[in-house]
Amino acid sequence: MILPLKKSILPELSQVLPGRTTEMSVSNVHFVTGQPIKPPFEAHLEQACFGMGCFWGVERKFWQQQGVISTAVGYCGGVTPNPTYKEVCTGLTAHNEVVRVIYDPAIISYAELLAIFWTSHDPTQGMSQGNDVGTQYRSGIYTFNDDQYELATQSQARYQAQLDLAGYSKITTEIKPLDRFYYAEEYHQQYLAKEPMGYCGLRGLGVLYNA
Repeated sequence: MILPLKKSILPELSQVLPGRTTEMSVSNVHFVTGQPIKPPFEAHLEQACFGMGCFWGVERKFWQQQGVISTAVGYCGGVTPNPTYKEVCTGLTAHNEVVRVIYDPAIISYAELLAIFWTSHDPTQGMSQGNDVGTQYRSGIYTFNDDQYELATQSQARYQAQLDLAGYSKITTEIKPLDRFYYAEEYHQQYLAKEPMGYCGLRGLGVLYNA
């Protein structure tokens, strides 16, 4: 039985949807940059993965940054293999809407990407972001190696200190190693470049991040 959409608590394993073995079919050309959105990537490039609410606006935020070569939207942090958007919306996959960022560390560092992450959304909202409510909208950093994990946790403590001074609540951001990234459907990829007037709920708190 499919439970109501936009659940605000993560499901029990017994509730999780089974998913499928077939991977989502997507184009391997970024609509804006013309670069690949699927690996393998050039050896000098690195990857990052962030959840900041609805992934449409988040992806645009990152592809606009100098040094970001490519981006892709998808799902991670949950259980269901190769989920569809509709399945993620039920709350029964445990996945988050995320953006995978392919970047050149000689131009933009992971620390700089973290600064963009913290200041471009509200990391204190738990299972929601603005008017979007549900586990798929939770704040999250999904790391590719130990160095990223350490930098992410350090940056959280640093930004929490700034939020404390500004009178905001505790950060609820999920920080954990990336297990598996599943691509979202083709129409979600670079959505706001294809539909410039589309919905974007991305909003920060207006609190500076002091690196």
